[in-house]
Amino acid sequence: MFSFFKKTPPPPAPADEAPALLPEGWVTKPASQPAPEPAPVAAPVVAPAPAPVFVAVPVPAPAPVAVAAPAPMPVAAPATPPRASWMDRLRAGLRKTGGSIAGVFTGTKIDDQLYEELEEALLMADAGVKATQFLLDDLKRRVKEAKASDPQAVRGLLVDALAELLAPLEKGLEVGRHTPTVMMVVGVNGAGKTTSIGKLTRHLAEANQKVLLAAADTFRAAAREQLGVWADRAQVEIVSQEGGDPAAVSFDAVNAGKARGADVVIADTAGRLPTQLHLMEELKKIKRVVTKAQEGAPHEVLLVVDGNTGQNALNQVKAFDEALGLTGLVVTKLDGTAKGGVLAAIARERPVPVYFIGVGEKLEDLETFSAREFARALLE
Repeated sequence: MFSFFKKTPPPPAPADEAPALLPEGWVTKPASQPAPEPAPVAAPVVAPAPAPVFVAVPVPAPAPVAVAAPAPMPVAAPATPPRASWMDRLRAGLRKTGGSIAGVFTGTKIDDQLYEELEEALLMADAGVKATQFLLDDLKRRVKEAKASDPQAVRGLLVDALAELLAPLEKGLEVGRHTPTVMMVVGVNGAGKTTSIGKLTRHLAEANQKVLLAAADTFRAAAREQLGVWADRAQVEIVSQEGGDPAAVSFDAVNAGKARGADVVIADTAGRLPTQLHLMEELKKIKRVVTKAQEGAPHEVLLVVDGNTGQNALNQVKAFDEALGLTGLVVTKLDGTAKGGVLAAIARERPVPVYFIGVGEKLEDLETFSAREFARALLE
């Protein structure tokens, strides 16, 4: 803090005394009265021009502190991994699917053979007949309009066509419109349902959402234990009851969520095959009972499907949608599968939004779905 006041210099020190220590920046002046008789030995005590005074007080070297090492640029804490890193993992996961399709564009000509090979590659990737025909027709139109002559240019046009086909599936999961937001998660055994719930719970907890889990798969002890492990990791509460009625556990969890001020309540249900009609009826019962606990709930009915199952995943989407009215999908295990084209089939025949896709077991391997990212990872 600096203050600018005019300072009156103190009277000069007597000649026989050593000069007083001067405040920094001040200049001494000779006394106005006549100097005493010069003593034989003594030289005038008046110090010559005190210019050295200024030199004696070196300008304080700019303390390294002042230069403050350029504030470490907010290196976005890798709490959430960069999207670029996610793209690398997605490309790696879809390599088996994309490799067979990309191989079509290694030739030098755009002819009927190229389109025939592309049709076969899309069908092998489980894109389905309807989506494959749609993509081929759309691609031929784009090639004609762009007057493309290079197979690599055709691949770029296929990326655009696929991204446009998948666009209706791109939708974000909304939380906060209802308090609590109640989610019911369904799927067949082995699809990765409980693991996906755990990952989603962790993401929500890190976003400061208070989550309550309901272990409504009451007859499989391993499911309750697995969900309990995820609850501990994410430090969230769980409502569980061994051998109880799944609908009753879900009802209690919703009421507990309302009483405890939870933002989200997620009910994990038992794995079902759509052909097990009596078990599908139990899921319908859970949904009805949850509605009694909170009007309008469940707000989200999410189906977890295994990307490895190809066209069977499409059949599951149709069956669960007809029984429960799905609001969104979580597509897991896309890493290492050659059937990643099933999303094109879903987009063409049953466009239920895809909220998340997964390419591995780690927390960061579950990410939001982007149509263009997926198309690029698959084909570029």
